[in-house]
Amino acid sequence: MADKRGQVYLECKKRLIESKMSLLNRVKLGREALTNSEPEGGDEADQTARLLQESEFIANQERLRHNLLEIEMALSRIENGAYGICEETDELIEMDRLLAIPWTRLSIEGAEIREAMGRRYAK
Repeated sequence: MADKRGQVYLECKKRLIESKMSLLNRVKLGREALTNSEPEGGDEADQTARLLQESEFIANQERLRHNLLEIEMALSRIENGAYGICEETDELIEMDRLLAIPWTRLSIEGAEIREAMGRRYAK
């Protein structure tokens, strides 16, 4: 069982590194696209379109940054031996869940607990 978990961790590490590289490429391409877009100026409609494009770019970059942070934290947990342990329950996270979401910090039970707490305090 421990050997199978070790194989799952290696597969997850590989997927995390691939996801990180993909996200970094998306960040780079997004910046290049914004930099190479229409120059500033133009009429009011052009300026509005550019402002909307910049706003969309910023929101997208924030999502990518959040995803990169989650991936970096997961890689760190692999390195320090805390990977695969639920932050809520301190139990092992299901291997299928790790393979599906390699950066997850919660088991299914832990996610349900957090969701229930969120609903409780949102009222």
